[in-house]
Amino acid sequence: MSKVTDPIADYLTRLRNAMTAGHRVVEIPGSNLKKEITKVLHDQGYILQYKFEDDNKQGTIKIALKYNRENNQPAITHLERVSKPGLRKYSGADSIPRVLNGLGIAIMSTSRGVMTNKMARQEKIGGEVLCYVY
Repeated sequence: MSKVTDPIADYLTRLRNAMTAGHRVVEIPGSNLKKEITKVLHDQGYILQYKFEDDNKQGTIKIALKYNRENNQPAITHLERVSKPGLRKYSGADSIPRVLNGLGIAIMSTSRGVMTNKMARQEKIGGEVLCYVY
């Protein structure tokens, strides 16, 4: 198995592919940052449930995906990686991005942990913009 150079992009791609294929559950290799991002997605209502399993050295994250009951469309319509290993994107407290005019979220890694752009704006702290979700 090859080494993944960007684990966050791999995480987002696995989520995106599972939703496109209509899967109900997706398993993703775990890490602390992925756990934090998963918690934010759950708290914001983009996924139904998640479970961390420490079966091997890094563990896995099982995520139950959320779909609209009427048209069976996934709750997440767009996942976009912003800060990449080759080009990090940082945002100060005064220039935190708004996603889809406030309807979406930006997940940020700050000095106080992983949080949404709205929470970072309230806390008045900046950080690395990891991804956009809507």
